[in-house]
Amino acid sequence: MDIKFESKEAERQYLKERLAAGFRIFAKYGFDEGPAGHISLRDPINPDAFWVVNPFGLHFALIKASDLILVDESGKVLEGGANRHLNLAAFMIHSAIHTARPDVNCAAHAHSLYGRTFCTLGKSLDITTQDSCAFYNDHVLYENFRGVVLDEEEGIAITQALGDKKAALLQNHGLLTTGGTVEETVFWFLSLDRCCHSQLLADAAAAGTGGATKKIGDKEAMDTWKVVGSRKGGHFAGRALFDLIEVETKGDYKN
Repeated sequence: MDIKFESKEAERQYLKERLAAGFRIFAKYGFDEGPAGHISLRDPINPDAFWVVNPFGLHFALIKASDLILVDESGKVLEGGANRHLNLAAFMIHSAIHTARPDVNCAAHAHSLYGRTFCTLGKSLDITTQDSCAFYNDHVLYENFRGVVLDEEEGIAITQALGDKKAALLQNHGLLTTGGTVEETVFWFLSLDRCCHSQLLADAAAAGTGGATKKIGDKEAMDTWKVVGSRKGGHFAGRALFDLIEVETKGDYKN
């Protein structure tokens, strides 16, 4: 991010607004599923704490910067909206990631339709399209489903499976993406969900003709990943989504 701020407080406010905008984008693409799903953002003033959605259960399309709460690594709510009821599943997943991955400033998880459908197959994404190359050797399959993530051990297990990758397919659950910025993380989530959708369609079409999809070679996939899979590339692609949501909502999320 190349924006210069007058103070850390100004940077914090800007990032909270971007996080709220990220939730609006999730709502626009139908990634909401009741109270399920969350996006977190590391605080620029206290890097051991992160911002998450509040109040618990508020529709993504209604979230504003003032609704967010700041939570430390122990789960203590430090500041934020009047309703400070913490989403326990959000804390368990995101706290583990932010603690283990200092390079990750933002993480997103939701039960998107195509993502969760693909995650029932118990396999990683095939590299069959240019867009899927962004996840070449950069996503994992987490095979252990134990229900709603309500304990520390499960959050740690997901984080360990994620390793140094940008994304995870949580079997029987949904998608998880990470990044250095909100823009990057939200774009990876949208792109990964679309890749899941594309593969579901392609696999069904191939099965209907008795064939199989054509896979991209390792060299070509890696060369393409260097172009479309970098953090800089993800951030750049995501910025357009945020520009559009600001126009569509008239910046309502900033309040």
